[in-house]
Amino acid sequence: MSLRGEQATFRGTYCPSLTLAATLDSIRSGVECFMPHPTKMSAADTGLLVIDVQEKLMAKIPAADVVVRNIAFLIDSARLLSMPVAATEQYPKGLGPTVPELARRLPERPDKTAFSCCAVPAVVHGFRRAALPKILLAGIETHVCVLQTALDLLALDFRVFIAADAVASRYVVDRKFALRRLERAGAIVTTSETAVFEWVGGAGSPEFKEISRLVQERMKALTN
Repeated sequence: MSLRGEQATFRGTYCPSLTLAATLDSIRSGVECFMPHPTKMSAADTGLLVIDVQEKLMAKIPAADVVVRNIAFLIDSARLLSMPVAATEQYPKGLGPTVPELARRLPERPDKTAFSCCAVPAVVHGFRRAALPKILLAGIETHVCVLQTALDLLALDFRVFIAADAVASRYVVDRKFALRRLERAGAIVTTSETAVFEWVGGAGSPEFKEISRLVQERMKALTN
């Protein structure tokens, strides 16, 4: 039985910090133990990577304000849950800095010229050091930097998630087929709110009240 990077449940009780020793003890004592689905995220096993949300690019993205709002929601939720958050910028001399709403949330944004974020050693090494097997991606563009990053992370044996409402391209067709290709390659396509509720795990979490506040704030911002 392998528990690396995963969690377990005892008789319906969520156990995010379960160790292998604890699981073996439970088996010996006859307590029922089962693993959650491998595509289910948690705050304990997932990191967030925000890709190239820069001013000159976002000016050409449809519904850019919605995308930025959803990414901000992911960042704020991840910070609240003490999850690692990384970010990049693609050739900022030409494409400008990260948009202000996100820049103040992302103090470290290493730049790159390669489209894949895996070309930035600190990004991959950071998630490796934190022993995180799962990474949620957000940013732009879906069919270029997001896609190439996701494929490289999959090749490195990470389980990759894409927040569909937090990624975008200039043209709808590029985004559509990029997401389709990523699903076929093994990435899991989800949404921002789905991801955050998976991270928090349940209403019994001490962070749930603050997460609920962030959910309400986002809902109001998206409906105004």
